[in-house]
Amino acid sequence: MLEVSPQALEQVADYFKVLSETSRLRVLCSLKYGTKNVMEIMSDTGLGQANVSQHLRILTRAGIVSRRPEGVSVYYEIVDPVIFKLCEIVCDRLSIRLEEQSQQLQQLEF
Repeated sequence: MLEVSPQALEQVADYFKVLSETSRLRVLCSLKYGTKNVMEIMSDTGLGQANVSQHLRILTRAGIVSRRPEGVSVYYEIVDPVIFKLCEIVCDRLSIRLEEQSQQLQQLEF
């Protein structure tokens, strides 16, 4: 059996908490294909400046996003693109589950 320390589990839980907010996922999707500044992320997501900045701060602290000042702008990018593989796994599982539920509902209708 794999033994995981309570401290390690706490860090895993914190990581998933960061990903549990819809607006943060929208910010991550905006950054999926490259580096962007706050204005570009706002344009992609429809979120306000304060909201985008808050989510970027949380994502940066979690080590998911990095920030790079360049002149008067700050650019953000994904540190580890594996984050999208994780999201893909979750989406695939949800899709399978929804399909199974749909089939179960169809069986009840007959």
